[in-house]
Amino acid sequence: MITACVGSTSATAVEPESVLEGAGRGYRGLIRALVHSNSNGIQSIEVIDHKDDEFIGGVAMESLAESILESNSTDLDAISGATESSRGFLEAVRNAIPAKK
Repeated sequence: MITACVGSTSATAVEPESVLEGAGRGYRGLIRALVHSNSNGIQSIEVIDHKDDEFIGGVAMESLAESILESNSTDLDAISGATESSRGFLEAVRNAIPAKK
């Protein structure tokens, strides 16, 4: 399981958090991800299911999750050598995030 988190917990104020699931088509099938977010943006991403290779696709998903959390954006390029896994992961995260109006 791939999980990436950002930020720290604070005892002073707890932001309401939403947890949404999205899916995208990876190299070997569906990639499912949970995206935890609040009013400050994406707080963590958890890949809950995928069939892609752990050493190629899994590493790419982990790297992309860290980049998404750092930039608070899914506007990222696929990782070379794991293009389909990268695209499927980014699609899963985008599908989990509600469209902004």
